[in-house]
Amino acid sequence: MAVGVLALQGSFNEHMAALRRLGVKGVEIKKPEQLENVSSLIIPGGESTTMARLAQYHNLFPALREFVKMGKPVWGTCAGLIFLANNAYGQKAGGQELVGGLDCTVHRNYFGSQIQSFEAELSVPELVHNEGGPETFRGIFIRAPAVLEVGPGVEVLAEYPVPSTNVLYSSSGVKIQEEDAVPEKKVIVAVKQGNLLGTAFHPELTSDIRWHSYFLKMVTQSGEGTSSSIVLAGVDLGCEEKPRIDLPIFQ
Repeated sequence: MAVGVLALQGSFNEHMAALRRLGVKGVEIKKPEQLENVSSLIIPGGESTTMARLAQYHNLFPALREFVKMGKPVWGTCAGLIFLANNAYGQKAGGQELVGGLDCTVHRNYFGSQIQSFEAELSVPELVHNEGGPETFRGIFIRAPAVLEVGPGVEVLAEYPVPSTNVLYSSSGVKIQEEDAVPEKKVIVAVKQGNLLGTAFHPELTSDIRWHSYFLKMVTQSGEGTSSSIVLAGVDLGCEEKPRIDLPIFQ
């Protein structure tokens, strides 16, 4: 079985390229019936409202929800994380349809507008434990979301420090801003729950393929992948002995 990549809009080509580097077949998913031919799915970063409208147009939401309910591995990056969240805050007027399944609340544009995009070195102990390589991962945040709350079954894989006065959130419809600010507060930017993985940043825009390898191992462990479809042997995942060639966005 191949790995599907939702190909409605956004950085699906970059995910396909990362899968090729790992020797794994990626399949572009644009119609509901195509989900029947893949063992797992990546929902890429992009413009979440546009992706949602295209998914509605192609009647993909029922099939995507069923795919998640079946327990098949799904990874959402940036807009894909918003898709997978059970709740989203800061949506455009009229709201946005979600796939759901990931027990968390996300803020759709937590870090601001397009010109406030940035890069940051993230501490990723779980990724390093499983994939090796450098102690940090260079996260590319493009008009990125953040996870505000997680349920008890959700594992936090990465956080990013922000000034606490920037945190605006309320679950009751009333905006709350912290008055007694501390120097900084950590916000969640990567999570895992069962066979669901979510990152607020874009691993597909870097040369570091450890997150893709991590997801493919989730596929194998779930029983959806086989030795013939998930080929990782002999692939160099490390970045310690080679210079980084990450795509520069903002420093």
